[in-house]
Amino acid sequence: MEPAIVVSITILILVVAVTGYAVYLAFGPPSAELSDPFEDHED
Repeated sequence: MEPAIVVSITILILVVAVTGYAVYLAFGPPSAELSDPFEDHED
């Protein structure tokens, strides 16, 4: 394989991994610990 293809695939895998982890934190079990600042300061 050419080095450019290997670098492109590596960057793509890293972007997909970081995006997946962010979605897991936002909607998975750890999201139960998050607070909504709009609900904390309702008028």
